[in-house]
Amino acid sequence: MSDFSALQSVLQSRIRSLGVKLFVVCGLALLMMIPAFLVEGLVEDRTQRSQDVIREISAHAGGQQTFLGPTLAVPYQQTKSAGAAFVRRGMYLVFPTRAVANLKVSTEERRRSLFKVPVFQVDAKLDASFDLSGVGAAAPEGAELDWSRAEMLVGVRDARGALADATLTVAGKTSTLVPAEIAQNISFGGEQGSQFRLTLFGSKVDGVQKPDGQFSASSNLRFSGAQRIAVLAYGKTTQLTMQGDWPNPSFDGGFLPVNRTISQNGFTASWSVPFIARGVRAEGQSESITGLDATALGVSFIEVADPYQSVNRSLKYVPLFLGLVFLSYFIFEVSSKKRVHPSQYVLIGLGQIIFYLLLLSIAERIGFDYGFLIASAATVILLAANAGWIFSNRLQALRALLIFSSLYGLIYVLLRLEDNALLVGAIASFMVIAAAMYFTRGIDWYGTTPGTGFSKENVATLVPGD
Repeated sequence: MSDFSALQSVLQSRIRSLGVKLFVVCGLALLMMIPAFLVEGLVEDRTQRSQDVIREISAHAGGQQTFLGPTLAVPYQQTKSAGAAFVRRGMYLVFPTRAVANLKVSTEERRRSLFKVPVFQVDAKLDASFDLSGVGAAAPEGAELDWSRAEMLVGVRDARGALADATLTVAGKTSTLVPAEIAQNISFGGEQGSQFRLTLFGSKVDGVQKPDGQFSASSNLRFSGAQRIAVLAYGKTTQLTMQGDWPNPSFDGGFLPVNRTISQNGFTASWSVPFIARGVRAEGQSESITGLDATALGVSFIEVADPYQSVNRSLKYVPLFLGLVFLSYFIFEVSSKKRVHPSQYVLIGLGQIIFYLLLLSIAERIGFDYGFLIASAATVILLAANAGWIFSNRLQALRALLIFSSLYGLIYVLLRLEDNALLVGAIASFMVIAAAMYFTRGIDWYGTTPGTGFSKENVATLVPGD
């Protein structure tokens, strides 16, 4: 009887140790966050490398391009009074009363090693209608406009992307644009938070650039660039139509298109910006043009399935992921009454961390979806086989295979749901905790509850060797 009491005491001690074991497992799950942070640093490093390659290729292609359509520039000289000495010289800008722009964009992907960048070629036709009646009302006091040196300007962000000479047609006369004489470039305070400058090209067209004149101008440009293209709202009222073959455009800038059509073959979009919405005066000193940066009508050519962004998002679920896998193994341990050493939990956690390395390395080559499928399948099979090895039970291995397949499937669904990810993740976590409570409901954590049913027979089944 004393031997049975001793075995019963041992068994109660083991049951009590389950509570301590649960805390140990939770601590190990937190400890495994350290290698998870190292993997996150690796993802950031690869992301930075990708951004460096994108900037390098973009610079060779012309970079992000922003266009300014035909704008009339008239130099002026400001004096204090008649006959006084020169005080200041400046440039007076007159925007067209109506601007109509049409852009046709063709894109391709350029690759370097594992990285790819969308680059484009654009044919731009920028039309403008001018009415110079009453021009000069916003000129500085005492300023004299020099109409003999007036120049028609067209601007572009990066002139290195030019694929052909730019032309300007005014009143039926066509000329080739050359670097502007009265202004070489204009600085902007920041488009979408970044500093940039417009390089200006100009052409003198005699006979039309005069007070009270009315005329039309049209400029044809052919440029290359990368990642983004935009047109400033250069008229009092501006209309823009853009056609492209990129299937995943992102519309940005100061105004969104009023109409858009997107398909696998490309997109068509149109903008309409009335004068009241533009927020920039119809004419004024050269400083007034800096307000146009907020009116850019832009399209960014993005990769929807960015593997680095997707892998980084999946790393946000590491605590949940580790916790659920460790909890599953703990329930296996309790239900099978076979002890799992903490070192085995560490190996299980490392297997999950290796999953992210597999995911990153494969997704770089074949995309995130297929990368996740291959990496998760390999990891699930490994974890399920490990359960079979630890518990020496094929049924436990099959249970593990089913549970971990569902778990990895849940993670993939959370990554793809985006807006509803928090809701689905919260509900799934609640259901997992409820299941854990149910399967551990019969455990006497202290081993002191009367009527536990200990007998020599069941002790013999629970404690080998009796």
